[in-house]
Amino acid sequence: MAPKLNKRLDRKRITISPDAVPDPPEAPLFTSVDDVSARLAETGYLASPAVATTVFLAARLGKPLLVEGPAGVGKTELAKAVAQVAGARLVRLQCYEGVDESRALYEWNHAKQLLRISAGRGESWDETRTDIFSEEFLLPRPLLTAIRGDEPTVLLIDETDKADVEMEGLLLEVLSDFQVTVPELGTVTATRRPFVVLTSNAGRELSEALRRRCLFLHIGFPEEELERRIVRLKVPGLGDALTESVVRVVGALRAMDLRKAPSVAETVDWARTLLALGAGTLDGTVVRDTLGVILKHQDDIQKAAAKLDLDAL
Repeated sequence: MAPKLNKRLDRKRITISPDAVPDPPEAPLFTSVDDVSARLAETGYLASPAVATTVFLAARLGKPLLVEGPAGVGKTELAKAVAQVAGARLVRLQCYEGVDESRALYEWNHAKQLLRISAGRGESWDETRTDIFSEEFLLPRPLLTAIRGDEPTVLLIDETDKADVEMEGLLLEVLSDFQVTVPELGTVTATRRPFVVLTSNAGRELSEALRRRCLFLHIGFPEEELERRIVRLKVPGLGDALTESVVRVVGALRAMDLRKAPSVAETVDWARTLLALGAGTLDGTVVRDTLGVILKHQDDIQKAAAKLDLDAL
């Protein structure tokens, strides 16, 4: 009877010095901070000066970018926008509690391995195992896919804070040396470094070791002028007066002690809702009827309805 498929081959691990990792490509992704702002704006992403500066430095220095902030402020969209302007493939690892190496890095195609073993019943185990632990039976997951790619790639590690602490050890190896060890095949080293974006909603503290390897960017709720620009860009049919009112009311809501303050994405959703309803002004009746678009908890809705001066809108 053949040994179990999860048997690890007793092979020497191939070690490669971090110095062997290639430097970022000679042709820079962005030429300046202004270039970042302009090109991201072409995709519909309006970046603040702090965002544009940090993205420029991450691209120029070849460093991973850790983006932290509340949900819905554009952390994931930033990675998508960078991939779009770079003409790069976006590889996304969505983190969650319990995500492990097999979901993040690679696993073996056990069903295909069993078929191969069944087809080679006359072979010795040594002959079979050399075959079944080969590229043909490897299922690369996001981290390995990004490391092995020879085309421009943006690796998005989304909601990193939702993963278990143990997952950070794997990320440290990948982000330190841009290499991954597959015991059966050796060490795979990046020939072209991906642009790496890690996002976090600050649900838990990430380790200092992981933070040290990244440039840090905090994206909070935008200033009123930037949010007005975002609404005008995303909902061009909304009038200036209504745009002003929407942004002002959302700002007032964020100043309240709510379970979940409205995000930029919800501001845009509210603006689209008002446009769909054909609302010309933001009066008390319209606000009461549509608060569920921007507030997602009943106690928040009740608190907002009680505290907002709806008649003064």
